[in-house]
Amino acid sequence: MSILTKRTIIAGQPGTKKWIDRYGKDLICVRYKYDPVKQKKFKTVELIAEERPYKAKKDKIHNNRIVSIRVSYNEGDLQRKVKSFGGKWNRDKKVWELAYKYVVELGLSDRLISDKKNVHHWKNSK
Repeated sequence: MSILTKRTIIAGQPGTKKWIDRYGKDLICVRYKYDPVKQKKFKTVELIAEERPYKAKKDKIHNNRIVSIRVSYNEGDLQRKVKSFGGKWNRDKKVWELAYKYVVELGLSDRLISDKKNVHHWKNSK
């Protein structure tokens, strides 16, 4: 089946009043879908089925965040490996910067520098 979504309207936007009256605060959005093979139109709704409290982990580092790690000057092989995963040498801070997911993949978590100033968003994706 090759159903295509042509339009999504978020609850509260024009065109959703009828569905808000029916589903109330559980309505998230209304989608207009088309099946070009069967030449049919569909209107679907997305609803909240369950709601419960959620507390985000404060310590969690997002996989794409750039973190700073220590790699000694005499560890040339490791420097090349970090560089091959997109790592960059920060001359001012004298640290290697690499996406957290690659730090974990390379087994370098014990080399993380925990200073929050050294953690920033990834700007150049690999």
